Amino acid sequence: MSHHVQRPDTIWRSLLDWYEVEARVLPWRRTRDPYAILVSEVMLQQTQVETVLAYYDRFLERFPTIRALADASIDDVLKVWEGLGYYRRAHNLHRAARAVVDEHAGAIPAAARDLRRLPGVGPYTAAAVASIAFDLDESVLDGNIIRVLARLFRIPGDPARAVVRRELRRTAECLLPQGDASRFNQSLMDLGARICRPRSPRCHACPLAAHCDAHHAGEETLYPQRRARKAVPHVDVVGGIVWDGDPFAPGARHLIAKRKEDDMLGGLWEFPGGHVEEGESHEEAVVRELREELAVDVEVIGWFMEIDHAYTHFRITLYAYHCRHTGGEPQAIDCADWAWVRTDELDKFAFATADRRLIEALRARPRDASA
Repeated sequence: MSHHVQRPDTIWRSLLDWYEVEARVLPWRRTRDPYAILVSEVMLQQTQVETVLAYYDRFLERFPTIRALADASIDDVLKVWEGLGYYRRAHNLHRAARAVVDEHAGAIPAAARDLRRLPGVGPYTAAAVASIAFDLDESVLDGNIIRVLARLFRIPGDPARAVVRRELRRTAECLLPQGDASRFNQSLMDLGARICRPRSPRCHACPLAAHCDAHHAGEETLYPQRRARKAVPHVDVVGGIVWDGDPFAPGARHLIAKRKEDDMLGGLWEFPGGHVEEGESHEEAVVRELREELAVDVEVIGWFMEIDHAYTHFRITLYAYHCRHTGGEPQAIDCADWAWVRTDELDKFAFATADRRLIEALRARPRDASA
């Protein structure tokens, strides 16, 4: 037993009593279908519940069973996932569905160790699915639960360190009520999301306040003890809205490119472009990138717009330019595929968020005077 945990039954009973009344009403809690629960857990990785709610039902309507997902093309999966971000999850979920069909006769395995062998299923997701879908006694650790446990028992150190993570896992295992892991794990998640928040925790409404060491010490916001984050790098990138003739003329088409499978945002489509190199103007970067990526020559004919966008570990400013195609048949040199499409056909393709904003602006904006 972890040296932190005294009277674990008092803690879990208080928590489950609270959960009985306060549990969030969420669509994936209305099902015991392991596939639907797996989909929810993958979507919830690094993503807020409110964001996932907009995608979950739509995804299951399009792919109602694991076989339906396995039979689908990755392009179809990415299109339904479009805008949810962290697209590697969509690739992994698709691969996991195929692995379940090929290796487990279409039945998602119950044991956490077998779940972990599926693409994109790490320790947390495996334990969550095993406990919630199959009622197995598996404790889980996500960001919300780590915060609750670190405060409850004033567990020192950065949870990113393996030794601290092991102590948190032992603590979670000690608290786990045998035979009730599903409700207990979900109650801890809810407590972290709604009450034991990162900033301004609602200790007055917490069912565990009487048991919480950090609360008694007035040190709630000092836990977990994370190391200071490094500054987030910023990168300038350019994109070309490449036209095959006069911009905005009826029937005019754009050149779009599909990212390679193993690249960041792999499998998504984009307006081609890339990083601005040192000493290079934006216009020069557009011309060079399009030649390197697609073997085409273009003439930059006007600025279109700029977009600031944040990813997990860096931020970008995307500078988009209208360009006219002046030579060269497109070739997939540094991309997976390419296509000429009209503005009204762009919705057929899955784009990343920044490019989707360019599409919206293209539709909304009359032809720029500069173009």
